Amino acid sequence: MTLETLNKKKPQVSIIIPTYNESQNIVNVLKSIGDIIPKNILTQAIVVDDNSPDGTGKIVEDYLKNVKKIAGYTVDIIHRTTKNGLSSAILSGIQRASGETIVVMDSDLSHPPQIIPKMIEALKQYQCDMVIASRYITGGKINGWNKKRKLISKVATVIAKKGLDIKTNDPMSGFFAFRKGILKGLKFDALGYKILLEILVKKRGISVKEIPYTFQNRTLGSSKLDSSIIVDYVKSVWKLYHSDKPEKSNEKRNSVKFISKAGRFYTIGATGFAINYLISIIFSGGVTEIWYLHANILGIIASMTSNFLLNKWWTFRDRNFSFKKTISQFSKFIIFSSFGALIQLGVVFSLVDNYDWVYTTALAIGVLTGAFSNFVLNKKWTFNEKLWQ
Repeated sequence: MTLETLNKKKPQVSIIIPTYNESQNIVNVLKSIGDIIPKNILTQAIVVDDNSPDGTGKIVEDYLKNVKKIAGYTVDIIHRTTKNGLSSAILSGIQRASGETIVVMDSDLSHPPQIIPKMIEALKQYQCDMVIASRYITGGKINGWNKKRKLISKVATVIAKKGLDIKTNDPMSGFFAFRKGILKGLKFDALGYKILLEILVKKRGISVKEIPYTFQNRTLGSSKLDSSIIVDYVKSVWKLYHSDKPEKSNEKRNSVKFISKAGRFYTIGATGFAINYLISIIFSGGVTEIWYLHANILGIIASMTSNFLLNKWWTFRDRNFSFKKTISQFSKFIIFSSFGALIQLGVVFSLVDNYDWVYTTALAIGVLTGAFSNFVLNKKWTFNEKLWQ
């Protein structure tokens, strides 16, 4: 059989590689795939380029013109006119794909092509619908990330697993393989960062196998992670959270109950901030003119009292206002709220002093951590509720 005849046969595996400003990496990725994929597996690599200013698309075109063709391995490119997000780029590649097995990977060499044959073999061996290359199971690890980047990844993973009730250890992996047929009837509508997460939420019945791999931080080019990516991720989780709700209003899932109560707790916290501010202003120069620190203390007392009463009534729906019980709960609420403040201070100090984080970023993380510990401690010990419900 000639090379031309072999390459005209329908591919068995299609590898989707979205790119944006990856001129320094893309050729090495394509060469590595050609070297590593077994010759008996007809493979199609599809580069989806979002009009990269650094000429990534042109480099791929030149590569296709000049490289010696490899038996059973073809490379296609899709040129998109604008940058429309990672998920939509992957979907464009899937629409072009001819293979029944789809592999999705990054274009910066952080996902080693050597893992692709293992994923394909795992699909066959375990007769599963999807194989995820995981950083967070035994044997998996991350090389080259600083502590800040690892923390962001861990937090994002916990949010996905707890908030969306995902059982997979690494739902944020961008390196995975699946049978194309599982997408039948699936409507993608989350914002464009993590398509794997959307599949896991909307196709809960599929069988998933995870295999370990070592994530290698890029050595060339720049990371795409910025504040807009984080915002897109939060929006995606929020949208998936709501799209995954059962049709009946009588919600039974513990993750939903937990998030709902946390939302009420934080809403009341924002109200408490306003009360604190207003009372402090009123008593320091409005109704009376007492020392500003004394006015501030009155504001704190007023906000803590209102926070406690509103949380008791609305968040935790405890309608028993007997004197003894209410005083006991109020005392615990004050203690745990103070403890939450200490946690906030500790987190801010640690991130700024030990890890050189910018103060404003450290403060945001500290406030969120303190608020979360406030909620958890009061939920468990003040209002005697099970933690995860």
